[in-house]
Amino acid sequence: MSARTAHIQLVRFHPEVYEPCDDSFALVDALLADRKHLIEQRPRLCMEVGCGSGYVISSLAIMLSELGNGVNYFATDINQDAAEATRATLEAHGLHAEIVVTDIASGLQKNLAGMVDVVVVNPPYVPTSEEEVGCKGITASWAGGYSGRSVIDRILPVADELLSQKGWLYMVTLTANNPSQICRLMKQKGYASRIIVQRSTEEESLHVIKFWRDVAPDRSKGSDSWFSQFPLKSFWQNSESND
Repeated sequence: MSARTAHIQLVRFHPEVYEPCDDSFALVDALLADRKHLIEQRPRLCMEVGCGSGYVISSLAIMLSELGNGVNYFATDINQDAAEATRATLEAHGLHAEIVVTDIASGLQKNLAGMVDVVVVNPPYVPTSEEEVGCKGITASWAGGYSGRSVIDRILPVADELLSQKGWLYMVTLTANNPSQICRLMKQKGYASRIIVQRSTEEESLHVIKFWRDVAPDRSKGSDSWFSQFPLKSFWQNSESND
């Protein structure tokens, strides 16, 4: 891995926390591929939904380190062990993020609506029974329900609410998730989309898709949607005042 990403040897591992794997590396590679444009965008607030071990959010913070203290980071996970692992991974790299144990972004949406410039998510996308979705421990990190879409379909409207007008969403999907349909859903919400990384392993075919509001051309990538490629700290003060 590049020096512009988190060091695996500094990642905190825990038996109930999803370890960095092919999908994590694909997401980080997508961010690296788009790094120049991320720097140009100068995001002020970045969030990872489902932070797991903290490898991805740490890598993003390292990539954007030249922007200095002007970037703030949030990381959420439903798993308390994951939150603790992420905190340890960030600290091992000399980084900081606000870490919140919550389901997707519950409790944050009101205060952060329209403020997040970059959302990254490696969601639970593995097709499973619906009973496995949201289970405690590591199962919650991969169990995606029918077609692997149960959690993804809940994340999309949350991301739409959180993203700023210039905001970008980077999401990992599996072929079984029907990514073309995901892009259609987001297109209905006014988003263009483009595949940044596509990777096949022995077990799965992964796509990392970037979404952005299609109110103006994405200068970094052009105005064509990836969908067409398919065949068919004031925050905490506000929170306290709202309690």
